[in-house]
Amino acid sequence: MSAALTDADISRALTRISHEILERNSGSTSITILGIPTRGAHLGYRLAKIIEGIEGVPVQVGTLDITLHRDDLRLRAPRALMETVIPSIGIEGRTVVLVDDVLFSGRTIRSALDALGEVGRPERVQLAVLVDRGHRELPIKADFVGKNLPTSKSQSVKVHLLEHDGRDEVLIEGENS
Repeated sequence: MSAALTDADISRALTRISHEILERNSGSTSITILGIPTRGAHLGYRLAKIIEGIEGVPVQVGTLDITLHRDDLRLRAPRALMETVIPSIGIEGRTVVLVDDVLFSGRTIRSALDALGEVGRPERVQLAVLVDRGHRELPIKADFVGKNLPTSKSQSVKVHLLEHDGRDEVLIEGENS
């Protein structure tokens, strides 16, 4: 197991992603950030806080549970539904920035797009991820990436966040092939 990102690396990546989101969207007035539980939700709230610090205005932020939209429901043990929190302003006509911790096959993001369709119709959807590890199975690409980590399929990327795990770090587990 090797550390790919330290707490300082994660902080710098989130600050950079926040600036990139602001540049791409000409500020924060038209964006809504929706994190995918569990760790994507924490990252979404962190991004909103950083953007608020830069812009000086509140950012619309919430969470989007994708559990019932996953294509592997019957392959996994049942899990509790997470909370979906949509800001009172809604998502209609806004730019929604979906946030997740790791982009791998693209299936989680496909599920998030399906779930988002049940909530409303944004003007556009962008994707921010802390780690892109490659190996896409679907044609999905992140707009904002904290770190590209080339991995083998036999490896796994573990993201630990202070809010959920008591520490900030990204680890790569398994053997290189």
